[in-house]
Amino acid sequence: MKSNLKFFKKKKYLPVDIFFQNVLYDKKFGYYVTKQPFGQKGDFITAPKISNLFSEIIAIWIISTWKSFGKPKNFNIVELGPGDGCLTKILLEVSKKFPEFNSAKKIYLYELSNFLINLQKKKIQNDQVKWIKNFKDVKNGPVVFFGNEFFDAIPIKQFKNEKGLLFEKHYTLDKNNKVKEIFRKAKKNDVKNIQSYKSLKNLKFIEYPKYGFDELKKIIKKISEVKGCLLMIDYGYLKPENQNTLQSVLKHKKNHLLKNLGKADITSNVNFKLLCEFFLKNDLKVEKILTQNNFLKNMGIIERAEMIGKKMKFRDQSNMYLRLKRLLSPSLMGELFKVILAYKPKSNKFFGFN
Repeated sequence: MKSNLKFFKKKKYLPVDIFFQNVLYDKKFGYYVTKQPFGQKGDFITAPKISNLFSEIIAIWIISTWKSFGKPKNFNIVELGPGDGCLTKILLEVSKKFPEFNSAKKIYLYELSNFLINLQKKKIQNDQVKWIKNFKDVKNGPVVFFGNEFFDAIPIKQFKNEKGLLFEKHYTLDKNNKVKEIFRKAKKNDVKNIQSYKSLKNLKFIEYPKYGFDELKKIIKKISEVKGCLLMIDYGYLKPENQNTLQSVLKHKKNHLLKNLGKADITSNVNFKLLCEFFLKNDLKVEKILTQNNFLKNMGIIERAEMIGKKMKFRDQSNMYLRLKRLLSPSLMGELFKVILAYKPKSNKFFGFN
């Protein structure tokens, strides 16, 4: 249990978000800094790893968005938390079929983990791609930010509401150095922020993505400067249900939240209603929130599968449709995963949302 001490950094109490920020991103001991989490040999699989069709559809959506912005000669693409780089690799391949877009695009990968940057560079090996840890180099032309399972990995704050008073969940160590939770009176600034959102009113248990909103404010600032949009796909909900959505996964199985710290992934479900409210408060327009099923179907993923399936052997074709089912099925990823688009200016029409 002494190993838990390192995540507290000599602090007696830590709020949930700061504690899990240390667990996930500490430069020496953090989960995303010390291990390869993706794929069958890792802890979880994301949509780009399930099927190349997903990445192809995102590439086509990005190209169509470039067209909707008037085919600018300079066009910036930023992937947020690019995993092992497999989506960007497909984007580069698809781009070659559209010469005008190919010459206009600039691709940036926003990644804070040096460990994952090295992993991505091995997969991509392309000097057209630039890795960034802030957005200052993104300029001269509109920008598309894209994030798949980006927001769920940013630690959240948690509060309970007792007779109108907010108390924030913290972690501390007991006498055996075992992590336990306690609640302490919430800070005035956090209370003020939470009370400003209609979607968080009257909840007994509140999850508030302070770190996540800080990240989004940087993105919104850049979109406001150069025009553009943000497309996010993640698992989450539209109606808050007074519940703790923090979860831990180790080797594709559920893990106790406070066990195997630094060795297991920790995420939370995204509150899409709150996300929408946040974008509107920050002067962005938001398209109707879609399920992943609806978005991918609107983008023609089934027709694409049918087209390439004609050239496949039966075994490969069956494998492709099995993977497609995982992306689209309401009982798997089709309904749980949502798609949200926020943008400036307010007059653009975007493929897949009509």
